Amino acid sequence: MEQRTTHKEQLEFLKKIEGQVRGLQRMIEEERYCIDIIIQIHSVIGALHRVEDEIFKKHIDGCVVQALRGKSEAEKQKKVDEIVELISRFRKTV
Repeated sequence: MEQRTTHKEQLEFLKKIEGQVRGLQRMIEEERYCIDIIIQIHSVIGALHRVEDEIFKKHIDGCVVQALRGKSEAEKQKKVDEIVELISRFRKTV
């Protein structure tokens, strides 16, 4: 029986990020200094990257490793293709 990877522990971090975004909104409403807003934006982006990294790591450690250990060649290829596509998509956004 396949066990699904969960990411519930990331919810705490996402709630903190949500608070940071609300803070950004207040900063803009209060017409705060541009550089202060940009620094806060960078903090939010960094926090999102950390969440992304953790979810990606769990995907590799769980879903991908499980598929590679399995007997289905089609499932193995599907996971490899999925990772290659994701990396390709990341390159396009940078």
